[in-house]
Amino acid sequence: MRIVAGEWRGRTLRVPKDPRVRPTADRAREAWMSILQHDIPGARVADLCAGSGALGLEALSRGAVFCDFVDLAEPSLRCIRENAATFDAQDRIAVQRGDALRVVRKVPDGHWDIAFADPPYNIGLAPQLVEAWLERPYARILSVEHEAHEVLPPGGDSRQYGGTRISIYRVPAPAG
Repeated sequence: MRIVAGEWRGRTLRVPKDPRVRPTADRAREAWMSILQHDIPGARVADLCAGSGALGLEALSRGAVFCDFVDLAEPSLRCIRENAATFDAQDRIAVQRGDALRVVRKVPDGHWDIAFADPPYNIGLAPQLVEAWLERPYARILSVEHEAHEVLPPGGDSRQYGGTRISIYRVPAPAG
């Protein structure tokens, strides 16, 4: 797996040897980042259920200024740290072991500009992360990868890539 564009374009990412880690396909990640290309430069982002850290590192490569990575699995966190060290990006990241849903419930409103979430499929975490965001937006933009048949709460803009769907929720701009 490689970084698709930006500062580290073409650089290889390590992926944890863990069957539960399902990295986003390059084609879907490219489309996902293209949708958000104008929002990423200068953004403070989160990569929730981070796995290899591909989404957060891709955002950093495209101009995000900082990324908080959250995952439960120590092999994933170790892999994220190694990938960040390879790109000399250790000063632009924070790595936290934790449950993504618990983390987002503790951060203040608007803590991040963009939160990327790629939770494990078929355990109900994708809709729970969206519901938590709808209750109290922890990011200006929430972008979630989920199985195409999984139903998320209304209000997001969704795109389908094979059996995967990317749903993006945005805090409405203030009137006036």
